[in-house]
Amino acid sequence: MAKGKSESWEWIKALVIALAIAAGIRYFLFAPIVVDGESMMPTLHNGDRMIVNKISYDIGKPERFDIIVFNAPEGKDYIKRVIGLPGDEIEYRDDTLFVNDQEVPEPYLNEYKQSIPDGTLTDNFQLSEEIGTKTVPEGHLFVLGDNRQHSKDSRNIGAIPMDAIIGKANVIFWPVDHLNVLE
Repeated sequence: MAKGKSESWEWIKALVIALAIAAGIRYFLFAPIVVDGESMMPTLHNGDRMIVNKISYDIGKPERFDIIVFNAPEGKDYIKRVIGLPGDEIEYRDDTLFVNDQEVPEPYLNEYKQSIPDGTLTDNFQLSEEIGTKTVPEGHLFVLGDNRQHSKDSRNIGAIPMDAIIGKANVIFWPVDHLNVLE
């Protein structure tokens, strides 16, 4: 009987340790997220399930075109693409991104732009018109959804504070036919 209790106790301890490790990984390292809406189409689709790397920005900094998840002012988590880094001047002219007066290609949008009836995905704007400053403020990012005509992003909610970032979204794991590692 003592052997049975001992074996049961070992199983319980192993289960508790496994659950603690799983909770730690989910809370501190990686978390699943479900894409809600069409603001990141065609890159991400409504209902796609992704893994968010929560430590990527603890050991590095966001880069232009990273896809990030952040706490939005409305209390929801948003998923958007980084367009402007701190100190950048951002402008769109004739559906072309200019960063610090240099044209920056957005190859991930090429195919989508061809499918738009009038051919314009991103309307002309300057950063100062959208967030009230000429450059992205220190400690902030300027983000846009890939579906520019149907996205609530920095043009509506302003620059995103770095401390609002949950992590970098870089793996779509469901549905299986969307399985992809995002660059």
